[in-house]
Amino acid sequence: MTDTHFYDPRQGHGLPHDPFKAIVAPRPIGWITTVDKLGRVNLAPYSFFNALSGRPPIVAYSSESYKDSVRNVEETGEFVCSFVTRELAEAMNETCRGVPHGVNEMELADLDAAPSTSVKPPRVAAAPAALECKVLQILRMKDLEGKQLESHVVIGQVTGVHMRREFLKDGIFDTAAARPIARCGYRGDYAEVTSLFEMIRPAD
Repeated sequence: MTDTHFYDPRQGHGLPHDPFKAIVAPRPIGWITTVDKLGRVNLAPYSFFNALSGRPPIVAYSSESYKDSVRNVEETGEFVCSFVTRELAEAMNETCRGVPHGVNEMELADLDAAPSTSVKPPRVAAAPAALECKVLQILRMKDLEGKQLESHVVIGQVTGVHMRREFLKDGIFDTAAARPIARCGYRGDYAEVTSLFEMIRPAD
């Protein structure tokens, strides 16, 4: 039998650092733009992010505390997800800063904003792709004992998609050429996608 290190997260992992985020990796980064009811822009990256459905396209991000990216969508019901590349990694890291409500992280990171089409929050102009979304649900999570957690999950349906034409090759979005990065756990571990391999799903 394979030798494993087992632990119950409720009792502690017994390791120097919590391995959970390193195990569930790589995780795509949702670079979420929202605006509050006064129209002030907020931009923040979330690695608890992913696609939930293809038809219709639905994505979700989770905040481990009640931050502006949750407060703003409660007020407006809209957000945009711009995708982070290796080229944009340092700017993304700058938008992690904890700043007062109403401060525009896009400006702090010296990023140009581009207007959206179906929602009010802008997108990051330099991003290879961006998804405009309208909120379907905002869920406050509970644990096994029914205790409410500080984590909030925002689920949104995609109402508009932007792709930079330079990354469209023969009608296909060239993921490797865009060089997206993903979160891999611990303090500052990231991965960069530079190559793909193809494996066709077996016929039923």
